Parts: sequence; C-alpha cells; structure tokens
Amino acid sequence: MPPLCVIAGAMEPGPIAPLPENALLIAADGGLEHLRRRGLTPHLIVGDFDSLDHVPRGDNVIRHPVEKDDTDAMLAVKTGLERGYETFVLYGCLGGRLDHAYANLQALVYLAARGAAGWLLGENLAVTAVRCGRLDFAPGREGTISVFCPDGEARGVTLAGLYYPLRDAVLTSAFPLGVSNRFTGGPASVSVEEGTLLVMWDQPDGTLPEQLAASEKCE
Repeated sequence: MPPLCVIAGAMEPGPIAPLPENALLIAADGGLEHLRRRGLTPHLIVGDFDSLDHVPRGDNVIRHPVEKDDTDAMLAVKTGLERGYETFVLYGCLGGRLDHAYANLQALVYLAARGAAGWLLGENLAVTAVRCGRLDFAPGREGTISVFCPDGEARGVTLAGLYYPLRDAVLTSAFPLGVSNRFTGGPASVSVEEGTLLVMWDQPDGTLPEQLAASEKCE
C-alpha cells in the first residue's frame, strides 16, 4: 500500500479504517473532534476553525483566515501534496451540506489533475476520480456503481464486467449516462483514455478500497 495522507473533515465520518504506520493524519477544522472521539491524534490540524469554534494549540496547528478561497478540506489536501503524498483518503467529506460535498468531489478532480489519487469514504460509499487511468474490481463485489464525467468530455470510456457495459464511449458533463450501473459478481473495470471520471460505488464503512494498491494508469 502506498503512503497515505488521511484527512478527517467536519462531517460525521463513520468508522475509520486502521491507519498504516506511515500514514499522515490531518484534521481539517471540525474533523479534530471526530478524531478525538475515536481516540486518534492527528499529526497536523488545518483550517480557519470556524467549525471547531475554537483555535487548538500546538506546534502542529496550521491556522488560516476565515475569508479565503480554499475550503478546510482543500487546505488539508494541499498540505498533504506539499509534503509529497500522492494517495489521499478523506473521511467526513460526504453527506451534510451539498455545497461542501460537491466541493470535496472537486478536490478529487484537483488531485487527479496533479497525478495524485484521492478517495472519499463514508456512508457506505467510496468515490474517486480517474484521469487517463483504470480501476480494477475483484470478483465477488455486489451493489451499485456510477460513473460520471465532471468536466467537459471523457473519451475512450470502457466499463467492463458491469451489468451495463460500455466500450470506447464518450461521457459528457451534461448527461448522466453512467449512473446506477451495478456489479455482476465477476471481475470488473472502469477506464478512460482522455479526460476525467468520477467513480462511486457501494463500499462498507470502515474498509479501504483494494484499488488503493491496484489502480492502473493508461499509457
């Protein structure tokens, strides 16, 4: 498994998977309270702390002004990138306010555009962005999977091993062709040659996706 940057956002994160020893754990503002309730101590605490309602103390606190362009989750993502991390797992970033949940989906696209991999986990759901790449799913998986183009067009989209397959298709941001597909129990994959896809599927809370170590990049 690659070194992980794990970020806890201000929304209820649900169960958090055991962290590898080399993981960097960042609390984004109100995510600090969620970590404390789980007995977890972050390496860094980032944000403007309007959600936390107080400014924590310590050498690991990175405070930002309230009036800023970045969300607290995006500040945490940028902090992890600055420290050289390329694989990110974000908890507490789904559900709650729709505008913040959408902003967190944009954070996945931001990471993919920089050659990094990001994952939103929670509410029995996993979400990631794939830019000119491929995700493989092992046999035995059940449930729903949806694939969206978040920006413009995604070309060369192939969905293999799913109930509704596609081959060398074009998805656009204006039409949800990839919504509500499902696994069939066999091996499956999602790939795109040009552009970016948002992929979301049923994932039990508290478990890390096997794709953290198994995703492939297109040539």
